[in-house]
Amino acid sequence: MLKDKKIFTKETILSYVYLITGCFLFAIGDVMFVNPYHLAPGGVYGLANVFNALWGWKISLAGVCMDIPLLIIGTIILGPKFGVKTVISVILIPVFTFILETHWGYAPVIYDPPFFDAHMQSSLFFMDGTVQRYFMPDFFLNTVVAGLIYGVAIGIIFRSGATSGGSDIIAMIAHKYTKISLGTLVLIVDSIISLTTLVAFEDIRLPIYSIILIFIESKIIDLVVEGVKSYKTAFIVTDKIDEVREFIIHDLDRSGTVFAGSGLYQGAERKMLYVTLNRSDLVKLKSNLRFLDPNAFVNVIESSEIMGNGFKSLPQE
Repeated sequence: MLKDKKIFTKETILSYVYLITGCFLFAIGDVMFVNPYHLAPGGVYGLANVFNALWGWKISLAGVCMDIPLLIIGTIILGPKFGVKTVISVILIPVFTFILETHWGYAPVIYDPPFFDAHMQSSLFFMDGTVQRYFMPDFFLNTVVAGLIYGVAIGIIFRSGATSGGSDIIAMIAHKYTKISLGTLVLIVDSIISLTTLVAFEDIRLPIYSIILIFIESKIIDLVVEGVKSYKTAFIVTDKIDEVREFIIHDLDRSGTVFAGSGLYQGAERKMLYVTLNRSDLVKLKSNLRFLDPNAFVNVIESSEIMGNGFKSLPQE
């Protein structure tokens, strides 16, 4: 008989800590950095920021009013693809956002003091209670910091096994009925949301900085989810397969796979070795191949994610 699975394992508890932390960081990034600068880096909360600046709607209320219907519609059309953690993230993000809106407001963290009056053409405004206050923005620094916070937040949410829902669901639904790739559709949806800042505020800087924020965010998400390690996969065609094999096993302390094949031109039987290495080990391999087999043919490709023995563990259920 199969043993009952433990519910409260260390990994499970850690994943929920990641989820809560990621949702809280997302709320900080949105309320304190993205919203005061009238940016809309895609997603439901990007659109909620525009609604807040135009009509004073609370970000949390606008966000949850869009997120929950999208989650329901997505479940009906796509099936039960969204797990419990995604539902929790859809609830936690507006809760944390509401807390920050209530106790912090929409004041920017990064700006050039002092506050300026409404006649300053380069100034921006935020709502301080019922009063509009103006400030001199530092777009570049704020965009970089906001991208870092957003990237870490969403990366942690992804590592917990959840998604942030929102506009991604729109892209997934469109993907079901079109031949356009999911990545392209996500980019299209987020770009349209970013362009709403140009229509709403007639300031070309806002969509540009929003897109820069999205780029920074995506790079940080990759770092958080995949880590800083960089791996390369090498395909080595060599007549000295035993010598190369010995070097990889004993000097690099790595393993690999040997494939048998034949040359396309002469039809001679050849062997090819497949091995995945980190950067430093690849440098050692290339340096020694000239002595092991000067006639070896090597093809090196980037490996975005490696799972299995000796690398990252396979995901748990």
